[in-house]
Amino acid sequence: MPQIGWLEILIIVSIAIIVVGPKDFPIMLKKMGSWIGSIKRYISNIQNEVSSIGNETQDIFDETKNKSSDNPDMSKKKDV
Repeated sequence: MPQIGWLEILIIVSIAIIVVGPKDFPIMLKKMGSWIGSIKRYISNIQNEVSSIGNETQDIFDETKNKSSDNPDMSKKKDV
């Protein structure tokens, strides 16, 4: 996986300062930081929801497994 070094970061920042301007550069960084923060929170919420759904599914599976092992008649199939 390619990595970004300090020289590449310096070049990107220099180009961004030239394009955006030194006056608006800190404002742009603040906006980008808030966007990145909101994206991280959104992804974290999605991960938590998926994890809770997985836990609920596992609980239901465990309950069903326990009920079937408690009742020996359910484990045997009867031919009709």
